[in-house]
Order: sequence, then C-alpha cells, then structure tokens
Amino acid sequence: MITDTINQKISQALKARDEVRLSTLRMLSSALNYEKIAKQHDLSGDEEIVVVRREAKKRQDAIEAYEKVDAKDRAEREKKEQEILKEFLPAEMPEGELNELISESIKHLGAKTMQDMGRVIGDVMKKAGGKAEGSKVSALVKKKLEP
Repeated sequence: MITDTINQKISQALKARDEVRLSTLRMLSSALNYEKIAKQHDLSGDEEIVVVRREAKKRQDAIEAYEKVDAKDRAEREKKEQEILKEFLPAEMPEGELNELISESIKHLGAKTMQDMGRVIGDVMKKAGGKAEGSKVSALVKKKLEP
C-alpha cells in the first residue's frame, strides 16, 4: 500500500534533509489521511492511486499557472513535486493499448455521437484501472467520436 511506503520514505527524506521530498511526501500523506477520514474506511490501492493522481494534477495546474506569470522558481519546485508524486503512480498505459480499449468501449456501448462521450470515458477509465490519465482518455475519445 502507498501509505506504508510513504511513511518509510518520509523518514528517509528526513535523514537526507531533502526538504522538497519531505514536504511533498507529508502533503501526500495528509491528503491520503483526509480521504481516509472522508470515506470512513481504509483506502484500497485504487483509491490511493486516485488521491495521488489528483495531487499530481494539482501540481500540473500550478506549473501552468506559474509559467503564465513567469515565476520560474515556483514552477520548478512544482515540477519536482510532481516527479516525486509520479513515483507512486502505476506506469501509463501505452497509447496503442488505450486506443484499443476506447474502440472496444465505443463498440460495446454503441456510442456514435459526442453525447456518448461521458459514458465511454467512464467505461475506459474503469477498465484502465488507474493506468490512464483522464485528460488523455478524453482527448482520444473526442477524436474518435467527432464526425
């Protein structure tokens, strides 16, 4: 489980005096604890991945915002944090495999128009099991459903 690994890595970061890694791991630990409290049960592996992915998305949004206002030092820190978070995510599904999964879902659901996009994305995300990023899935589904 990710939570156990994080606690070990926090102690390693403390010993190494790696401030960025330490603060990122503490933030992730806190986010996982908040999610555990909100759901009122221990998180499953998939639920933990959802939390890590959400935190990585926040970093991506922050990077884009800092780059717009020309705050390079803050953007660099966010990039480092994002790289640390990616260590806890499963490997991304190859695009070819993802395209096959999307095609299967479109065929299975009988999707033909953009109004079916949400159902297709939901089905693909469920089948991908956390190995695909939502924005990437969305873009590929949109491309396949556009006339």
